[in-house]
Amino acid sequence: MIRKAMFLLSLGALAVGVSASIASADGLPTGQRGFHNATLEPAYNAESSGQIGYLLTPNKAPMHANQHAWSPLYVVVYPTTNTTVGTLNCMHVQASVVNDNCPDHGPGIAAAAAANFSGVYGSPANGAPGVLGHDHIADFPGGADFNFAWEPVAVFFTNAFAANSEHLLTDADIAVAQAADDVIEVPLAFATFNCAWVYPSVWNMGVPITG
Repeated sequence: MIRKAMFLLSLGALAVGVSASIASADGLPTGQRGFHNATLEPAYNAESSGQIGYLLTPNKAPMHANQHAWSPLYVVVYPTTNTTVGTLNCMHVQASVVNDNCPDHGPGIAAAAAANFSGVYGSPANGAPGVLGHDHIADFPGGADFNFAWEPVAVFFTNAFAANSEHLLTDADIAVAQAADDVIEVPLAFATFNCAWVYPSVWNMGVPITG
């Protein structure tokens, strides 16, 4: 059984200062953007497959919400060998150069995936699959788990077949994959943060963050 401490060590030990600017060939939004004193990023509606919204997180905002008020924000990680998912909410590779367009959390998530599930994600330097990136999945306003305090829950594939053939876009998708032992969920309580859903017009005014 994978221990949470291994993930916390992998995430906490990685320095975040990666320059990133990755274009979307299929028109899907990707990466983090700055908007005044806040950060924007795309996410999928956990209750409606394929619907995308935008999260706005005030920079350096304290998190005071009681744990009972936290809601899950799933972070589903994919390997480079999955050729069906297209553009992810956060991309970790660009051609053969490791990069990340979500620099404040993408590198740590990718490092934890490669360190603990090398058979699925591995390391390109060793000739193994690398990390393609990840999607965010959370309830939109009106959803059963909607809130303003979000606990990231990393979702790692446990086998290459599922990692290469599935694209998990809802809570139900994740539940089915977990029941089949195709994924493992790792709550990252230390990374819980406050954010709000905003309109696409706000996203369009944001400036891509380059690390």
